[in-house]
This record gives sequence, structure tokens and C-alpha cells, in this order.
Amino acid sequence: MVKAKNNLIAGLDIGSSTVRMAVGQLVYNSHDDLQPDIQILGAAEVSAEGMYKGTISSIEDVVSSVSLCLEKMERTIGMPIDTVWVGVSGLHIMSQNSKGVVAASKADNEISEADVQRALEAARSISTPLNYEVLHVLPKRFSVDGQTSIKDPVGMTGIRLEVDAQIILGASAQIKNLTKAIYRSGLEIEDLVLSVLATSEAALTNRQKDLGVAIVDFGSSTTSLAVYEEGEILHSIILPIGSEHITNDIAIGLRIPIEVAERVKIEYGDCFSNTVSKKEEIDLYELGNGEHEIIKRKYLSEIIEARVEEIMQKVDTELRKVQRSGMLPAGVVFTGGGAKLSGLIEAAKKFLRLPATLGYPLNFISATDKINDLSFVNVVGLVKWGSMMSQSGQKPKGAGMLSGIKKMSGSAVAVKDWFKALLP
Repeated sequence: MVKAKNNLIAGLDIGSSTVRMAVGQLVYNSHDDLQPDIQILGAAEVSAEGMYKGTISSIEDVVSSVSLCLEKMERTIGMPIDTVWVGVSGLHIMSQNSKGVVAASKADNEISEADVQRALEAARSISTPLNYEVLHVLPKRFSVDGQTSIKDPVGMTGIRLEVDAQIILGASAQIKNLTKAIYRSGLEIEDLVLSVLATSEAALTNRQKDLGVAIVDFGSSTTSLAVYEEGEILHSIILPIGSEHITNDIAIGLRIPIEVAERVKIEYGDCFSNTVSKKEEIDLYELGNGEHEIIKRKYLSEIIEARVEEIMQKVDTELRKVQRSGMLPAGVVFTGGGAKLSGLIEAAKKFLRLPATLGYPLNFISATDKINDLSFVNVVGLVKWGSMMSQSGQKPKGAGMLSGIKKMSGSAVAVKDWFKALLP
């Protein structure tokens, strides 16, 4: 016997080129009520208007895009959607390390969950840059009376509790613009989640996070990276380069319209030119070009490979910052629309000197093919994040002591009612 929870869990990601939404629900099997499955009911996407490199350039255009995607999603599943878990990305996101120190509050010096929360709040109360807000406090490791590398200190005995944490910050103006656009489209926001964290929940296993792994979300104008080791996040960053830069290179290199360059990239592009024959040719007229023009496929691949090498070098530079270049046993996992490019895995193995694979959503039930689309890993991850938070306040597995600390920043909450008051 299987019983499903009626309330829907929706994930919304407003990217630079596309707005995507996925909706799921928890399905409880009578044999295992503690571990419900996540069933993805549907997924939808529309072109994103009013976005530039992950940030909003026109609120009205974003509202139109979100409303269109919402309408499409509601038609697909036949039910209204009221609330969403929202992915946040863009070049305004930044991270910094912080430390929180507190004393055990109990008379017997046993560390409680409340002590852990106080330590995290102490780490949270850092001096943030002007006009930035805290999105996440991600604990890396705890120490009790000098004993380091403790994953969960609750129940231990000690006087002094310390936490090393990574603080994820977002620009206040961008967060307020994002929340305003979503409220105007008629949706309530359950929470804001750093997109690459949600992607990690969908595409990585606990074992990969323990061994050491990097996840790369290859978007259209930005590339997000998160590095995990021993189950905790080590490093995260958003790079200002993505798959549209490859398209632009092709358009300039072949002197063709950008629309034709995109089709050439998708249908014939390869990130690894060594595997492409020198004799293979492409007639651009068949791909929408105004006139017959023959190009060598190898030349196309060399253009793509040059830009992919640059992206891989930027990823490797970030790995070097945390001393993990070429030293992640579980390798690199690629997701996002840009990861669909042929030869990407071979190129990654060559330039990063690490195992590489594509990251598809793990452990989901779905009737839709989009569950296996690399572009939808992010929104499926948001559904999983939301489901974990909704299950009696459980924290995401392998994501550290996140319960109770991943919440919308105070000022974003404060403006929520104000935005509502503006609605007709």
C-alpha cells in the first residue's frame, strides 16, 4: 500500500536563459514510513526574460516568465501551486569562512542541540559586507575543548564548543528583486536556497561527499562549483563563464548568426577535438544559415575545446585554493544544460586530472523524461531539499547541521508583507 501526501513541493529556478520548475510529493510506502520516496509529478521550462548573468535586469519581464512557467506547470499536473523553494545563484553570491565559539549551557557540560545552534548563530553574526545578507550558515567541522574534526557534537561533554563554518552571502538588492518578482507572480516563497547546494542534494551520494567530490553546474552564463569532503562543504563559488560563451565563440569564429551557432554547437559540437575526423564536414545551410557554407567539424571542435579548457582551468584554480586539485577520489560531477555537450567528460578528465561523470538526479520516482535531463537537476534538487525540510524538520543528509539555520534572511522576510501590500 502506498499513500501520498497531498501537499506539493515545488522548486523554482530562474536562470540566465531559462526559468524552470519541478513539482513533487512524498510517497510513503507502508513498509517504510520513515524513508518516503520523492515522486516528481512534472517539470516545465520557459525562456527567461529580464535576466542577465543570473541577476534581474527587469522585474516585469521576470514576473511574466515566472507566471508563464507556473501556468504551464499547473496545466501539466492539474493542480494549483501556491509555494515554491527558490534557487538563488548569480555573480552577486559570495562566501566567506567564519568561526563561532560558545560555552556549554548545561550544568553537567553536556552539549545540546541548543548549544550547537548558538555556536552557529555566533558564526553567523560576522561583519557582513555592506548591503549583503546571510543566506546559509554551513558548518564544516566542530571542536569540543580542543578536540577537532567532530561532525556532530550533540551529547558530548565539554565546556567550549567551536564551529568552523562557511557563510553564503547574497546581495540584498538582488534578493529583494528576486522575492518581489516571485511574489508578484502569485507565489509564496518557502525558502531561498543556494542553487548548487540543491543540485548537490539531487546528484551526489553521501559516499561521494565523504570521499571528496566537486559538483559543477554548467549554466548558460555562469558556472557554479561546490567542493565536498567528509560529508561537509569545503568551498563554493560561482564563475562568470558558461555555455553561452562557447556559442559566442562559434558565432565569431565561423562568422555566423548566433542562432545558427547554437544549433551547430548542440548538434555537432564536441569538447574533445582529438576524436573528430579531419574529413568530416558540416553544411551550415541545413542548420538555418542563409547560404550554403561548408565548415570542418574539427575546426568547430577546436573552438569549443579552447573555451572548455579555459572553464576547466578556472575550476582547477578553485580546487587549488582548497588544495584539492587532482585530489578528489570521487572526482567531478557535471550537471546543467551546458554539460550536455559531447566530449565534456573526456575533456574534464584531461584538464582536471580527475574522474568525471554526468550527474543525474538520484533516487526519484517519475513518469516524466525530464527527470533525466541535466538541465532539470537543479529544480529537482530544490524539490528534494524542500521534502527534507518538510519531514519533521529533518536536515538534508550529508549537508551538515543545517536544521534550523537555513532560513530566509531577516530583511527578506520583513519586505514580504510590504510586497504583498503592493499587490492589487
